[in-house]
Amino acid sequence: MNYLSPSEYALYGVDATTPPALVGSASALIDAHCRRATLAVAQYEERIRMMPDRNVVRLTYLPLTALAPATSPLVSARGRFSIPRRGEWPRGQSVELNGKICGVIGLGAIGTRFARLAAAIGMRVVAWTTGCHWRCLYCHNPDTWTMTNGIPVTVARATEELRKYRSGLQIMSGGLTISGGEPLMQHRLVLKFLGAAKQMGLHTTVETNGYFGDRLTDQDLDSIDLVMLGIKTWGNARHRQLTGMDIEPTLAFARRLATQRRKMWLRFVLVPGLTDDPDDLSNIAKFAADLGNVERVEVLPFHQLGKFKWKQLGLQYTLENVHPPTAEQAEQACAIFRAEGLKAY
Repeated sequence: MNYLSPSEYALYGVDATTPPALVGSASALIDAHCRRATLAVAQYEERIRMMPDRNVVRLTYLPLTALAPATSPLVSARGRFSIPRRGEWPRGQSVELNGKICGVIGLGAIGTRFARLAAAIGMRVVAWTTGCHWRCLYCHNPDTWTMTNGIPVTVARATEELRKYRSGLQIMSGGLTISGGEPLMQHRLVLKFLGAAKQMGLHTTVETNGYFGDRLTDQDLDSIDLVMLGIKTWGNARHRQLTGMDIEPTLAFARRLATQRRKMWLRFVLVPGLTDDPDDLSNIAKFAADLGNVERVEVLPFHQLGKFKWKQLGLQYTLENVHPPTAEQAEQACAIFRAEGLKAY
């Protein structure tokens, strides 16, 4: 088998800190799929630019599908690259609509550093919901903002899709992650779907900005094993400038999770010149450390992969000339969180 070079492995988060057994498991899959995956993503980007119908905007092909052999049904079942048309899901069914999902469900890892994340919470089936009331200046999916963009789907149909992966997810200690958009804008759909996942014995995660956390009762929170909470910056004025919304509801939700000892990861997007102020980072780090329930901090480097969406949607994009942070800048941000006793990556 022709394995990748160290620099190529690094693109997928496999490096000297990755457990040897996990590297060995990942090697075969990466070696078999990385070049085909790169081509598929390039084809997707080209096709999506040409699409007049903006109602479908997500990949049905997730290249890094699982730490499993390429012949596994978990890979082959979703290993095709295609873009559904409006109305194709659900197909041929007359059903009551429970919500909208902007991306069909597929098997994959959260984020790009998939090996470390797989070791932390297993492989995931990920569903992206439509709708977000925030207007983050660096958003790479502005096509998810409005509820008109999305595929109508029932909880029953979504659960049927999830059930296909139940055995594999259990074997790989994985589960369901619901992201967005902002999932809690459709909290009834989300809670029903999470409940179905729990009945299958799967781990559940919600990635949210927390603004609508008060929509969830304490009993609702029991259906969520892990909350990935995005904190964008510090200070209400700066937060409103960055997102258009106040920060306090997010912080209140974080405090509520801490009071109940709910597991939480903190996610922070590092944008040079916008969210990299050392004092702001320090305040966020101290807040997270004081909560006592933050298991992990994810420092996510800003990128320009969603820039073309802003242009095609006719939206003003103000970060045209902003470059992604360097590895050194990202490490400096992580160091601020680590100084408060947090695990930051």
